[in-house]
Amino acid sequence: MEQSQGVDRHKNEVIRLERESVIPILKPRLIMTLANLIEHSSDRAEFLKLCKRIEYTIRAWYLLQFEDLMQLYSLFDPIHGEQKLAQQKLATEEIDVLEQNFLTYLFQVMEKSNFKIVTDDEIDVAHSGQYLLNLPITVDESKLDKKLLKKYFEEHPHDDLPDFSDKYVIFRRGIGIDRTTDYFVMEKVDMLIARFWAYLLRLTRLEKLLSRRSRRRNKKDPKKENEINCEANGDEFYVERIRLENMQLSSRNLLGKTLIQEPTFDRMIVVYRRASTKSKAERGIFVKHFKNIPMADMEIVLPEKKNPGLTPMDWVKFLGSAVVGLVAVVSSLEMPTADWWVIFAVLSTVIGYCAKTYFTFQQNLAQYQNLITQSMYDKQLDSGKGTLLHLCDDVIQQEVKEVIVSFFILMEQGKATRQDLDQWCEELIKEEFGEECNFDVDDAVEKLEKLGIVNRDSIGRFQCVGLKRANEIIGTTTEELVLKARQGNITS
Repeated sequence: MEQSQGVDRHKNEVIRLERESVIPILKPRLIMTLANLIEHSSDRAEFLKLCKRIEYTIRAWYLLQFEDLMQLYSLFDPIHGEQKLAQQKLATEEIDVLEQNFLTYLFQVMEKSNFKIVTDDEIDVAHSGQYLLNLPITVDESKLDKKLLKKYFEEHPHDDLPDFSDKYVIFRRGIGIDRTTDYFVMEKVDMLIARFWAYLLRLTRLEKLLSRRSRRRNKKDPKKENEINCEANGDEFYVERIRLENMQLSSRNLLGKTLIQEPTFDRMIVVYRRASTKSKAERGIFVKHFKNIPMADMEIVLPEKKNPGLTPMDWVKFLGSAVVGLVAVVSSLEMPTADWWVIFAVLSTVIGYCAKTYFTFQQNLAQYQNLITQSMYDKQLDSGKGTLLHLCDDVIQQEVKEVIVSFFILMEQGKATRQDLDQWCEELIKEEFGEECNFDVDDAVEKLEKLGIVNRDSIGRFQCVGLKRANEIIGTTTEELVLKARQGNITS
């Protein structure tokens, strides 16, 4: 991996991530590229017709489920849901059942769209570094409902749920990279102070004591750690994190512009409900959709955030500086001949350091407010019904692309085992489009068998029917009849 200038080569942070099942290629480009690989023009026309029929059929399969999802959400829309619930005149128990049905549909769509619930381990990895957000952000849990999601996960257990899953759920999909180049003046000053503090700890041997306590609290099984390290395979990839904390100390790096880099979650969706009050029972369910969120700044998508304040370490710096300054001044005054220049120097240093801590906090606060504003206008894609419509379309697009790629491979290669089909599909995507993904072959084959255009031989290998026969099996779709009728009206 290429090293970035100004970053210590021995301290590069690399995050290992699991390759996802999303096919990151636009469907029209995928279809036309595969069609151009077919030699005969008649077969190419049949293939293009088959692609349309596959999409129309899969869309019809999901239509009823998506309609149910939208109808249910209309009852729990934070804006108009309350009025619609009042019109229905439902009992409390009936509303409870409906909202659990909505969550069931929602989580199914999330799974089909290849979204995953963020785990505590992923959050720990994300928070192990800092990027643009340098303030501790916490959630005001008193403003969040704790019953809705808790009840859902009791009835639908999931593995590796985060600690906050009873209050809100964060889904993520896709990995990207965000780079920022700036002078980072105050951040570099903080980095220098942190390194000097670490040097003092090593000098006084307090570092060993603190690290021993830390290891005792976070003791890991070395055997388990080795197993985790050995699990790296073709389904995983690595992303580099470039931070100021690992920067080489030089005048060029300290005074010039510096590049920092952070992996991002390409898409994030947050689901939660606000807490009820004594006068009003909350039924609205919030579904918010974000894009390109840096891992280390994941806090900007959290619901009901508290206003940030000075950290405990900032208060320690304030009080420590004040005590040191007071002791130095008193000691100087007790001397027979007090040196006023020394007293002035001590006071100036203490006041300057306190001012630096305060202004650093103010700068971080302003940066936090800018990030929140940016997340609202630039990084928030949609919310509520718009997010659900986007998810429904995502499901259809991914399913269609998986089915088309699998059928194309079987058409070109003939019979294939599950492992071979999976490998050939991934190789095709990499060779023709330069993209990598963990192809979901099981889901694709299931759809092909449901369509009736793929079957298995006596030893379990998959094989497809011919293109013309595949079109006959699926048959003329409603969409084709509508298009034909429309063309006829235009002609007449």
